[in-house]
Amino acid sequence: MSRAGENVKYVKDNVKTNVINAKDKIKKKKPKKLINIIFSQRTTIILLLLLQFLFIFITFQSLYNQYPYLHIAFSTIAAVLAVYILNTNENPAYKLAWIIPLIALPVFTSALYVILKNQFQTRPVRKLYAKRWETARAYLETDNDLMESIKKNSPQKYKLSNYVDDYGGFPACRNTDVTYFPLGENKFEAMLTELEKAEKFIFMEYFIIDDGEMWQAVVKILLEKAAQGVEIRLLYDGMGSQFTLPFRYKKKLTEQGVKCCVFNPFRPFLSSIQNNRDHRKILVIDGKVAFSGGINIADEYINRVDRFGHWKDTAVMLKGDGVWNFTVMFLHMWDVVSGARDDYSHYRVDCPVSDAKGFVIPYGDSPLDTENVGELVYMDMINDAKDYVYISTPYLIPDNEMLTVLDFAAKSGVDVRIITPGIPDKKYVSCITRSYYKDLLEMGVKIYEYEGGFNHAKQCLCDDKNAVVGTINFDYRSFYLHFECAVYMHGTDCVKDIKADFDDMFENRCHLVTAEDVNNRSPIEKFMAVILRTIAPLL
Repeated sequence: MSRAGENVKYVKDNVKTNVINAKDKIKKKKPKKLINIIFSQRTTIILLLLLQFLFIFITFQSLYNQYPYLHIAFSTIAAVLAVYILNTNENPAYKLAWIIPLIALPVFTSALYVILKNQFQTRPVRKLYAKRWETARAYLETDNDLMESIKKNSPQKYKLSNYVDDYGGFPACRNTDVTYFPLGENKFEAMLTELEKAEKFIFMEYFIIDDGEMWQAVVKILLEKAAQGVEIRLLYDGMGSQFTLPFRYKKKLTEQGVKCCVFNPFRPFLSSIQNNRDHRKILVIDGKVAFSGGINIADEYINRVDRFGHWKDTAVMLKGDGVWNFTVMFLHMWDVVSGARDDYSHYRVDCPVSDAKGFVIPYGDSPLDTENVGELVYMDMINDAKDYVYISTPYLIPDNEMLTVLDFAAKSGVDVRIITPGIPDKKYVSCITRSYYKDLLEMGVKIYEYEGGFNHAKQCLCDDKNAVVGTINFDYRSFYLHFECAVYMHGTDCVKDIKADFDDMFENRCHLVTAEDVNNRSPIEKFMAVILRTIAPLL
């Protein structure tokens, strides 16, 4: 049986069992006591943020009401800000999301905009990130022979490869074997196997690490390897792991031999820098193996607990030259967060020559520059598609540019299909996502909802040739605000496995959304969608 067939069979045979086991474990959990929830760290932080919003609102509205002549002053400020926003290089939808509140609440919105846009702490971070990238970029050399081969055999792919190399900083790589995992359980098993083989170093960078069964299995190996002299580095996001790890966990791991850093630790004060999260998922072992995809280190990702039904997620494992892109990507972020100055060449290894087909581009995207690499790679794939484009995303909040590309592809005869969650993790995001269904269906795009669970996979496939698997959602946060990463693949063997997984989801795991489904939405949901969609770029 082919790898694709094995993957599909695994999904069919194990989905039901995983969900039943997860539900049994949930039933055994003791409910949290109300007192613990009230005095929890999460509740405290939320209350502090709400109090800051309330203070700004009451202060400026009080001044506005007590001194009528301030109406002219604040209206003038709001008008000036609106003109300023219109002339920025921001996305048009992002501009509109600010201008409408400026009209409705000029006093509060003006104050909030000035506070959020004048964050002095973001400037040194941006400067340091750019400076460290100059050093990191020097280690990512372009394979000129490969580029000539791509240019000769596929001019369109040459254009994309050249763009990602020149403006994203990540070159195309050959000699790289790629394995596709259709479920978190698959990736987890392979991940433990590869971690056990580590001899020199292990680099981990994740948005969420939850102290559960999955993490305990991983950290057990990390501590054993650290004791053996293997260099262990762990980087996790301060927001994503804010409520999932014990207090001062970084200190605990450091004392046990694990070098640990927290990206942008979350603090309960209004700041635009809090929007820039490290959403990447990277694991590099000895410079020979790398993992990436949508799967965080938490039990729901491997269906050990049931949060939103069956959790569908995907990942890829790279072996070969492409691993170096991820190694540099990790070291660059580590140097920015820790202040270190690594000699990257110390972590480079010569990979054995393989018979791997095609090429890959492991790449990252940053909110601190002017290039929207993540979105542009997706748009290039959609524009270049001849027969079909299949997209999987948990959050579908496309900007106008993406809607235009999808519209043209569908109307030109390309079979465009998008899979979204059947059971959402965030109801307000689902409300916005479903508000786009009517527009997309009228374009000719087919929408599928993953039945019985939450689809967290972020990937795109077209024409049995090109695919992307990574961390990049089809929404404003991934395209403009988060640090992201992914792997672009052209002509690799695993593309057929990705196709088999998509086919299985369409046939066995998804519901095809119809115009009747859209029209049957409740009036409340339709009303909320209008409101939320207006400010979607700010959420």
